[in-house]
Amino acid sequence: MPITKITRDRNQANLPQDLERYCQYALEQGADEAQVVDASKIPVEDAVAFKCRVPRCFGYNNCAQCPPHAPKPAEIRQLLKSYTHGVLFVSRVDSKLLKRDRNDKKRKAAFRAILEIVSKLESAAFYDGHYLAVGFSAGSCFSSLCDPKLGCQVLNGENCRFALKARPSMEAVGMNVYNLIASSGWEVYPFGSNADPEDIPVANLAGLVLIQ
Repeated sequence: MPITKITRDRNQANLPQDLERYCQYALEQGADEAQVVDASKIPVEDAVAFKCRVPRCFGYNNCAQCPPHAPKPAEIRQLLKSYTHGVLFVSRVDSKLLKRDRNDKKRKAAFRAILEIVSKLESAAFYDGHYLAVGFSAGSCFSSLCDPKLGCQVLNGENCRFALKARPSMEAVGMNVYNLIASSGWEVYPFGSNADPEDIPVANLAGLVLIQ
């Protein structure tokens, strides 16, 4: 992997072409859609993070990257002021897959693939000199990466076994993913536990990497 010298302006001269390259890279890594978004227009709402608690998500208080341990929406709103752009991507999955048990191997693999893309994009941006790039994924990294029988090692006072891949989900920090996907011109449908997969034409898993 080539490593770019860091400049005082954090390599802003290369940013436009770098952003387009990251979108292409996301597609090469398995995403179905990718585009550059304005960081100032990423919607962050307290109500989104609250939905992790009511109705209570299985990841709530079971993962260091999930509420109440994840960064609060107010922190993210402040954080976004330091960033100019984001690379947003979605992967389309069979809606039947999302109805399976969360320990189903294929379901876990679908969410893990989003974490992989986020990790690779974040790493690419870092070595291009955009060293404050930070990523957000889909779902709980605990259910995607860890053995449920062992629990989240971080909450047990130990080091994360997947520190370079584990990331909070966009929803966990209050990002309104449905709104962001719809605003990007892509199809998105509400998907809940009572949904019939036959009624969901498109199911998306999304990831985002913020870049200054």
